[in-house]
Amino acid sequence: MNADRGELAGTFKERARKALGDAHLRVALDRTTGNARTKRAAAVAAWPDFDRARAAAAAIKDHALQNFPYYLEQFERNALASGARLHWARDAKEACAAVIKICRETRAKTVTRSKSMLGEEIGLPHALAEAGVRRVETDLAEHIIQLAGETPSHIIWPAAHRTREDVSKLFEKHHRDHLLLTEVEAMVDSARRELRDDFFSADVGISGANFLVAETGAICTITNEGNAELTTTPPRVHIVTAGIEKIVATTEHALQLTRVLVRSATGADLTQYTTFHCGPKRAGDLDGPEEFHIVLVDHGRTQMLEDMPEMLRCLRCGACLNHCVVYRKIGGHAYGGAYPGPMGSAITPVFDGLEPSRDLPHACTLNGHCKQVCPVDIPLPTILRDWRAKSYRQGFESRAVRLGLALWAFIASKPALYRAALAVALPLLRRRGKDGWISALPFAPGWTESRDFPAPPEKTFLARIASGEEA
Repeated sequence: MNADRGELAGTFKERARKALGDAHLRVALDRTTGNARTKRAAAVAAWPDFDRARAAAAAIKDHALQNFPYYLEQFERNALASGARLHWARDAKEACAAVIKICRETRAKTVTRSKSMLGEEIGLPHALAEAGVRRVETDLAEHIIQLAGETPSHIIWPAAHRTREDVSKLFEKHHRDHLLLTEVEAMVDSARRELRDDFFSADVGISGANFLVAETGAICTITNEGNAELTTTPPRVHIVTAGIEKIVATTEHALQLTRVLVRSATGADLTQYTTFHCGPKRAGDLDGPEEFHIVLVDHGRTQMLEDMPEMLRCLRCGACLNHCVVYRKIGGHAYGGAYPGPMGSAITPVFDGLEPSRDLPHACTLNGHCKQVCPVDIPLPTILRDWRAKSYRQGFESRAVRLGLALWAFIASKPALYRAALAVALPLLRRRGKDGWISALPFAPGWTESRDFPAPPEKTFLARIASGEEA
């Protein structure tokens, strides 16, 4: 990806190993993802029709994707009719160039920006800095990581790796009148005071879009803090950056998707602010931008439509991250790209190429929990398995891995040999265990470097099945 992620040095395995040794990170991740899982479970339990709504949401996205050219053309026609200006970008470079060109034409010195993972994907923060444009992140979590000089670690909670104690120290250092407090309300008040002047003095406001509505040419933003409205309304110019997969046919479809998106993301019924923006300020309007620009970004999405169209359903809710046993242990920065977790492992090879990102599809236990909680039923485990197979076929796996897989395939395909190997290996593993756990494995230190490995039970799965026991 084009984002400036220089602080994420090393390989995925090196970053993951470092994260696994960070006890402070585990505390922050446990707080954030644990709270998210609890709230989502309660929201789903309170809505008996959630599974039906989930199936309908997947169908809505598939319908838009199956009619991609038609709805994009309809959106363009209606957006232009509303007074918006459209800019089509084939890749990250063109998208950033379009935004910078608008900023230069309007002589923008300061831009405010509400949270947009597409901006991170295309490297917009770095592009603005190179162009000499002052960028002010207005989402609270994005404000935190901007002060810390970091990149987002979660697509919904960018500062998921930070505790409230960390945040208070950052605010004490960077805010003008912040006292070292850890009460959430006090820290929010401090950020509000710090950002207020920028909200009303910025030349340009930049937002993302949760949906592009074809029937009206409007874009929809879904937020909880109100910063998006303060980013998009007071400045003279509003720039929207959006992936073309955000297209939906109707406003009704956008609202149906919102119901499953919000429950999956935050466990709420609705966010505090669901706003439809349609063109610039009109005669008689009390507020709003004088110019309204929409930058529509492809950046691999057309290719994705051919190779793995289900991935374009993604609503960027973050549920797969919150329920991923790997993400919850290593956090987002270990993945190295803009998008972490299962969905990031699925799409990063599209943006960066498979060879440099081949470790990501392997960062998965294939337990299927990500698919189970996805509000649009994306088959993430299948997509990740397909990337693994492609990596093997293209020769990206090491010689040791290829030999190991060949040996495993040879043994597993011969039942008698497989049972004989188990008869030798399992007793040896049990003897290494203590109180049911193995703290070190010869020839496989990666399995026990950061955790204890469960010792095998006395009876194998196959033995239990053969004896009629419950497995």
